[in-house]
Amino acid sequence: MPGAAGCVATLLHDAAMNPAEVVKQRMQMYNSPYHRVTDCVRAVWQNEGAGAFYRSYTTQLTMNVPFQAIHFMTYEFLQEHFNPQRRYNPSSHVLCGACAGAVAAAATTPLDVCKTLLNTQESLALNSNITGHITGMASAFRTVYQVGGVTAYFRGVQARVIYQIPSTAIAWSVYEFFKYLITKRQEEWRAGK
Repeated sequence: MPGAAGCVATLLHDAAMNPAEVVKQRMQMYNSPYHRVTDCVRAVWQNEGAGAFYRSYTTQLTMNVPFQAIHFMTYEFLQEHFNPQRRYNPSSHVLCGACAGAVAAAATTPLDVCKTLLNTQESLALNSNITGHITGMASAFRTVYQVGGVTAYFRGVQARVIYQIPSTAIAWSVYEFFKYLITKRQEEWRAGK
């Protein structure tokens, strides 16, 4: 049941966030013609249609499901080594969370590169003998390889890892803190009865 809940949550989260990601990435591009979010949304909608906001949706899902799987498995694996008694140990939670996020980010960088290409339709890729829009993950993977070879799949890996390390370290430490606090309160409540 938790696995199904996680899948549904990822589907709904990504459905809501994918258009925002498209707009964010287009506004971040070098020499972006957009100065306001509304200008970007209007232009994409008028020039490319609603589908442009979801061109990378399957890639987003394909990236997020493995990211979360790797992230959770790595965290659990590291906790077994650094905190086998599973006690509340803030330094262990921060360290294991940071490492888990780094591993998951590095492993899923090729998918993130392809998602970014789908969202931005970057002119460098489009000007390299590619006609029309890049649609679908298979097309994005081929285009990335044609433009930059194998190393292009890992462009930005350092930034992605650096971004995830504090994020996942904080998330795990906060989660473990509240789990500890709630468990402790429940035990005190039961002992007081």
